[in-house]
Amino acid sequence: MGVLDGLRAALGLRAEADARREADPEDLFGMSTAYMTMQADLGYESVGEAALCFSGVDASSFHETVDDVEAILEAGQEETGTEFTVTADGHGYEWVVLADDDPEDLVTSMHFAADTFVEQGYGSRLLAAVFGYEANEGRTGDVDSSQRAYWIYSFRRGSFYPFAPAGDRDRDHSVEFKLESVLGGELDVEADKEYWYPLWPSENGIHPWE
Repeated sequence: MGVLDGLRAALGLRAEADARREADPEDLFGMSTAYMTMQADLGYESVGEAALCFSGVDASSFHETVDDVEAILEAGQEETGTEFTVTADGHGYEWVVLADDDPEDLVTSMHFAADTFVEQGYGSRLLAAVFGYEANEGRTGDVDSSQRAYWIYSFRRGSFYPFAPAGDRDRDHSVEFKLESVLGGELDVEADKEYWYPLWPSENGIHPWE
């Protein structure tokens, strides 16, 4: 599952060297309004899933932190209905995958998970938060009805960027630029496009966390 080796440079080692500031989970709440703009102005609906990517460390305190994240999400599941799984990919990265039809609940649960890592002293292990969208088939306009797009938050850079996969390991830059132009006033979009790294799924996956 998961991420190609480029993630290590994109959201790990290189981004760490060029980090703008400490990870701040509060930034994730920007998606609380952005998803409405995605729907109203661009015709994109949430795919009902989002995922938090982090790099693990072999330490008992870190494993306890992951346990705390799971406990918090389990406690919140009764109120929000957000389901979750914790998985690992073949490149040494781990994911907290969230599933909920309500985009607000996805943002809230993502914040809980990320904030727990920070509070336990492991904010530096956070790599990315990924929110998935799909073009509404009933809407006509600038986007392909089958187009998926993602907003990726880089914890090392403290900013969002769009990712629109297209075809076999290709990306639709026109869609990405469109998302940037429309959401630039609501999200802190990464200005340096060298950091707009693609997060490809596995061969049989659909989303970056698969």
